Amino acid sequence: MFSCANRKRAGISAKKEAPVNFLTDPLEGRSTLRPADILVFGWEGGKHACVDLTGVSPLVGLKDKGFVVGQAVLKAEAEASKVAKHDKACRENQHVFVPFAFDTFGGLAPDAVRLLNRVQKVVNSNSSSLKVSNFVFSRIGFSIQKGVAAQLVARLPAIAL
Repeated sequence: MFSCANRKRAGISAKKEAPVNFLTDPLEGRSTLRPADILVFGWEGGKHACVDLTGVSPLVGLKDKGFVVGQAVLKAEAEASKVAKHDKACRENQHVFVPFAFDTFGGLAPDAVRLLNRVQKVVNSNSSSLKVSNFVFSRIGFSIQKGVAAQLVARLPAIAL
């Protein structure tokens, strides 16, 4: 979500791909050590937050079904699915679960917007510059664009010379 330098600039202590041992059900027969996409330390009431990043493309399934109005609702469904899967485990282990769902056209789910607004407030309170007003949202937008571009380039057919 943010580079290490940006998190420090914002005054937020976090770790990418932080291993936590309660996000996977041991009955699934696999390792219970699963990383949180981002672990934000001391996020809410002294509790750490496990942030789960989920990207959804409104273009998925266009080949089969064609475009359907409201297809971006997929991000809300993705967010609800993540909450159902991980929220209870986080609460039982004194953590907060924060789903961060977005679509590749730049739409953000409500919990993602709340998280970014809070991060933006921290950035604003730790900076005297007027340039930081939309810093967080512009960085997220850039990160989403960069990820989509990488996916598109990876799908390009190979050109034989």
